[in-house]
Amino acid sequence: MEAELKQLLSEITPLDEAAMAKARERQAQLAKPPGSLGRLEDLSVQLAGIAGQVHTTVARKHLLVYAGDNGVVEEGVSSSPQSVTLMQTINLTHAKTGASVLAKHFGCGITVCDVGVNANIREPLVVNRKIAYGTQNMTKGPAMTREQAVQAILTGAEIAKQTQADVLGIGEMGIGNTTTSSAIEAVLLDADVEAVTGRGGGVTDEGFRKKKDAIRKAIALNRPDKNDVVDVLAKVGGFDLAAMCGGFLGAAATRRPVVIDGYISAVAALCAFRLCPNVRGYLVPSHASFEIGYKLAMEAMSLEPMFLLGMRLGEGSGCPIAFQVLEAACAIINDMATFDQAGIDDSYLDEIRKGDKFTVEAKA
Repeated sequence: MEAELKQLLSEITPLDEAAMAKARERQAQLAKPPGSLGRLEDLSVQLAGIAGQVHTTVARKHLLVYAGDNGVVEEGVSSSPQSVTLMQTINLTHAKTGASVLAKHFGCGITVCDVGVNANIREPLVVNRKIAYGTQNMTKGPAMTREQAVQAILTGAEIAKQTQADVLGIGEMGIGNTTTSSAIEAVLLDADVEAVTGRGGGVTDEGFRKKKDAIRKAIALNRPDKNDVVDVLAKVGGFDLAAMCGGFLGAAATRRPVVIDGYISAVAALCAFRLCPNVRGYLVPSHASFEIGYKLAMEAMSLEPMFLLGMRLGEGSGCPIAFQVLEAACAIINDMATFDQAGIDDSYLDEIRKGDKFTVEAKA
């Protein structure tokens, strides 16, 4: 399987610089002050680089949710019982959760994949790719074997590759996965546990202490290699996170934009980025997660979120909202009139185009 993973990584190529240059050229020709549509212009250029052409579409939108349980919940790190993973995995397929309601509202497809829920799921709409019935308790040893970690990554990538869509979003369901996310981030970024660990879905002060203690104990016991992403995922990660990492890789390998949800999704994207830096060009952050570690993950990938909504639900809930912004970016570059088409002589902008004539510096 390691050879399969290596092959997957080799399939991820850089963005098309020529197409991006043409997209920038078209943006400069559109009837508007230079750069006046800000992030929408940047996104249209990124989408051009991904597709290899100026005119792109994200008409077919799809959310991928990977579900799995985490053995570390034994340590009292979550206020929610593990049974919530099972119930919400099923509810996601019936538009009863936050993310699935938003997906239905905006007309997005959704696939829910069980890669490690600690129960038998009899819901036919849940894709059964279970690797095991939850991970092991990482405070007592590795969360999973290296082989299981690679299998989870490849499973996530396969699901992404097989999904017929123009843009994908990556979400999760798994009680205890802010604990595993914080552990992974602490290792990969060589960061203090306090700097990356939040309260997740909400825990008491005692639960928060247990959460941080569990992360420290797991890292000290397992000694994951920060230079080996698979080793980190195997020792202190989860099936859901590993599969999400694979989802990002699969989207990039098939040259499609892929939206990051919140904190857990961002850590999975960081794993994918560390495995293959070319992945970064395909990533589109949605909202700024309320979780403390989110900002560090974004900085590590030189990315910035699009929204500040105070969201911290997870599930992929930010993705359907971000899809709409990507559609807007496509509409602008595809349908907006150029100066010539609008009958406007744009020579009045020649001087302004020589530099930034829009920023007003505040006086001290």
